[in-house]
Amino acid sequence: MKKLATLFADSMQELKSVRTVTVCAMFAAISVVLGAYTLVIGDYIKIGFSSISNQFVHMLFGPVVGSLFAGALDILKYLVKPTGAFFPGFTINAMLAGLLYGCFFYKKPVRLGRILAGELTVSVICNVLLGTLWLSMLYGKGFLALLPMRVLKNLIMWPVNSFLFYTIARTLEAAGVLRIMKENGMARRAGQRR
Repeated sequence: MKKLATLFADSMQELKSVRTVTVCAMFAAISVVLGAYTLVIGDYIKIGFSSISNQFVHMLFGPVVGSLFAGALDILKYLVKPTGAFFPGFTINAMLAGLLYGCFFYKKPVRLGRILAGELTVSVICNVLLGTLWLSMLYGKGFLALLPMRVLKNLIMWPVNSFLFYTIARTLEAAGVLRIMKENGMARRAGQRR
């Protein structure tokens, strides 16, 4: 429990940095651009890859910054390109996903098993259960009627999203980009403690 409290406290400290805000803005722009290439299949299924850029925010800055970033980005994306009616449940989903990804990835090495576990957890809780509940409430369709297609879509996308994020993260790690970002953050925090 102490590790979890430290994780959240460290993530909260990230909010004090201008660098955090600028990196989040950069990843938000990437996410909005990738969101333009989302494939919409009917009213209930969307396939897109904009969440991959969001995962880097969750990995670099933790669950607190990740959830705030995801909530703000969800609203921004709706304002930029509205698809259907605005429903706050999806913003809650985005924030919960940011919190969960942050808990799985923040200050942890890039490992395929961890990424698969984090992606599966978010898929089951946020996408399959809560997402289907929100769609059921929004469109007046039965939860169990929507569930099979949502489960199938998430089963297909789970390994795809996991391997894409893993490949990109490992490439950035090998190039030293993630190390530079982490070292700058650690050096900044060490200077604040003096």
